[in-house]
Parts: sequence; structure tokens; C-alpha cells
Amino acid sequence: MSPTKALYPPVKPYRTGYLHADAGHRIYFEESGTPTGKPAVYLHGGPGGGTEPRMRRFFNPRKYRTVLFDQRGCGRSRPRGSLVNNTTWHLVADMEALREELKIERWLVAGGSWGSTLALAYAEKYPHRVAELVLRGIFLARRSDIAWFYQDPDGTGALFPERWEAYVAPIPPAARRNMVRAYYQRLTSSNRKTAQRAARAWSIWEGATSHLLSNRAEIATAGQSRHANVLARIECHYFVHRCFLREGQLLDDVAVIRGIPAVIVQGRYDVICPMRGAWELHRAWPEAELRVVDDAGHSAFEPGTARELVRATNNFAVKS
Repeated sequence: MSPTKALYPPVKPYRTGYLHADAGHRIYFEESGTPTGKPAVYLHGGPGGGTEPRMRRFFNPRKYRTVLFDQRGCGRSRPRGSLVNNTTWHLVADMEALREELKIERWLVAGGSWGSTLALAYAEKYPHRVAELVLRGIFLARRSDIAWFYQDPDGTGALFPERWEAYVAPIPPAARRNMVRAYYQRLTSSNRKTAQRAARAWSIWEGATSHLLSNRAEIATAGQSRHANVLARIECHYFVHRCFLREGQLLDDVAVIRGIPAVIVQGRYDVICPMRGAWELHRAWPEAELRVVDDAGHSAFEPGTARELVRATNNFAVKS
């Protein structure tokens, strides 16, 4: 089954704009669907990934008022690639400011991978503003979650040894004890060639492991310098600072959101955000429904995952 068969047809925004924030940040946002529909916001991944038009298609345009926005430094937000005042809590504040700007009382919050992290952080700070949660590819931003993919050759590296070698190649052996810090030094280097080489390797490593079966188009897109530079720079900035969260914070604070209806969608063979994160979240939050997709990896656009995400938003639209 093609993922596009699970999604709603393409839809164009009926409104676009910029939210002005601190440090010169301008946050791009858009609204699509029905202006009087159920409000929902979709959080893109990365950090640093940016929105895509197909993300609108998880929501029935006749029933939802769908909000997408590019997080600080990403996509159409400006200044592009900026790390100034760019933390998890700045993004949470941007979400709340955007909700107020759009005069939304409560909204469904959806997101996958880093988007699930941001969704949990927002919901735990503003639970009374969240009607429901739809989460995918759970990333809890703990040391072990970051190390699994970026540091440990016995993590994802054991499944993709040839890709792992390409990922570590820009880093001298003596600096590999802390891959994230070593990459951060190169991605923020004033030497453009050094930064671009690091960004390409970092982004291709992620793109090459996002699907159950390798997706050449995804890998090619990941390696494009403009996209790669922003994604890698912002992503590494967050990870070197442990996503600006205390260790275990999202699980520790889950009691705050246990009354919010929620669906967790997780690819069984997700090697970027392995299923143990979704399982640990579900164990701490048994009221949240866990739907495991047995023939999927990390991407939201694999057929089974896309189908479950649409099923979740459809169910919440009916219950609203």
C-alpha cells in the first residue's frame, strides 16, 4: 500500500504568516482545512527538519483546522539556521504564542520523532491547552536515546555498519569518544568546507536509516547541502545540550498529562527511535493507546504508520 493512499488528498493553506519572536526570530506558520474545524497543530521533526505540504494530509480537511509551523531556524522561518535563543523552551513558548495569536482555546497536538519530544514538553507545561495527543516514533531525549543513534556502534551502527563508517568518517578517531560534541565543533566551524562535509555525513546517516527499507530519494534529499546544513546544525545544537531537558524529564513529568486522550504510533523496526522509548512511555502512561506497526521503521510516511496516524486523527475528530 502506498502511503499516499492512507493520506487525505493534497490541500493548500488558506492562510500563511509569520509570528514575530525574540532575537529577531520570525516563525512561519500556515493554516489549512476548515477555519471552523477542530484545531490541530502538527510538529515536525529534527530538530531542524521543517514542515512539508504532505504533513497537512494526516488531517481530514473538512473537519480540521490544521496548523503547521517551522520551528526556529527551520524551513521558511528566519533567520535560517540560527542557534540564538533556540532551545526546547523557546519552541514551547512559540507554540503557546502561536495558539494565542490564532485565538485557539485548545488544540490536538501531533508530532513524531523530535516532534513527539516537543509535543510532550509542551503538553507537560500547558496540559490545559491540549485536547488530545497523537505521537509517533517516540524520542525521550535521554542520554541513552541520543547515544543509541549517534554514539554507540552497537546501536543503529550494528544494523548499518557500512553507513556507520561513512557517518564517523569526518571525525578523527581520537575525537570519537563524543561524536555529538565532535560534530558540533565542525558544524559550527568558520571553515565552510569542514561544516558542509560534517553536515552531509550527519544528514545522510539519518536519511539512510529512516525507513524499514532504504529509500534512495530520502537519502538523496538528506545529502543536499542547503537542507543538510540546517538540519545537522540545529539538530546537533540540541543534542549537545541534551535537548535542554533534565535527564528523564519527559517520563518523570508524565503524570501531568495522563488525563489527556492520546495515541502512540510506533514502527516496530524503528532504528532511530527504537520501540523501547514508546514502550516505556506507555508503561508510565497506560491510558495512552499504543499502536505498534509491525512492518514499519521510523518514517511517518511508511504505509502502515501513515494509516495509523490518519486513523487516530479521524477518531479524535469524531469524538470532538
